[in-house]
Amino acid sequence: MEIIILAMFLVLVAVLIGTALLSAFLIAVLKPVLVRYALARPNARSSHKVPTPQGGGIAVVGAVLTAMAVGFALIGVPDKFLQSILAAACASLVLAIVGAIDDIRPLPAGLRLVLQIAAVAAVVLTTGIRVLPEWVPPVVEQVVLILGGVWFVNLVNFMDGLDWITVAEMVPVVGAIAILGFGARMPLPVIFVASALCGALLGFAPFNKPVARLFLGDVGSLPIGLLVGWMLLHLAGTGAVAAAILLPLYYLMDATITLLRRLARREKVWEAHRSHFYQQATNNGFSVMSVSAHVFGLNLVLAGLAAMTLVWPSGAVQIAALALGTVLVGLVLRRFSQPGLEVSR
Repeated sequence: MEIIILAMFLVLVAVLIGTALLSAFLIAVLKPVLVRYALARPNARSSHKVPTPQGGGIAVVGAVLTAMAVGFALIGVPDKFLQSILAAACASLVLAIVGAIDDIRPLPAGLRLVLQIAAVAAVVLTTGIRVLPEWVPPVVEQVVLILGGVWFVNLVNFMDGLDWITVAEMVPVVGAIAILGFGARMPLPVIFVASALCGALLGFAPFNKPVARLFLGDVGSLPIGLLVGWMLLHLAGTGAVAAAILLPLYYLMDATITLLRRLARREKVWEAHRSHFYQQATNNGFSVMSVSAHVFGLNLVLAGLAAMTLVWPSGAVQIAALALGTVLVGLVLRRFSQPGLEVSR
């Protein structure tokens, strides 16, 4: 048994390193093209000051899908997970294409939403996972999961508005899924994809380090949101619902509170803005690096709380961990919204 565990660990490390190198290589190859055709120019709502190429997500998603194709062709996928894996891969590819088009020439919001709903529905309907209590009709649960999945895809997109913030958020999340997945008895193919995405994001990280020389773009943020949502759904399906909520809790709270505030002000919520807490932080004197460091550190703590809910799965521990996680995220959001705490560099 120890030999098998060691072998699986070495495979996951190899996947992480391989996708990191592939992601970085693809960026180096694609960057001249992105500079020419996919330049993001600053505007009143931007966090960057100079024109910067976007589309790094092509390399990130491309590396992950390549790892999935090669890895699963070599080691195979159990029949009961094959449909879910194919749906996640195809839906991610569709959203990457939609994002790539939107990066170059913005699509109508309604069309984007319809395509996102179709992609998320394909993923949810092929997993067969139940998360809500058994008395909830399956159709109702599927609708709830699809709506939640569409919101998660969009909030990942909304939150990708600052150098390194997606890396600071998603590397701890998918890294924790890859590590904790064994304890939660998640399907091995899902753990494999988590390792691949973690590596691909690490390969992208040097190019997105403040001051960024490359952005993910919607071509990256949309499929990353879908893949991470798919992983979290599988995690919740093992009974680890608290862990599945804790891992992305910063993104969930920042984006949801911001959305509710904008709705209360009757703003057009589908339009770009600068009212997220992490954006307020840069307006209030935090450096970009400091904001990303806060998010990264917070997510390591949330990952620790998620691990605690797996080690001690009692109801009291689940509630305590969720409460503590909510308080910690609330404190960070409050700190971000307070002016004059730091001086930008």
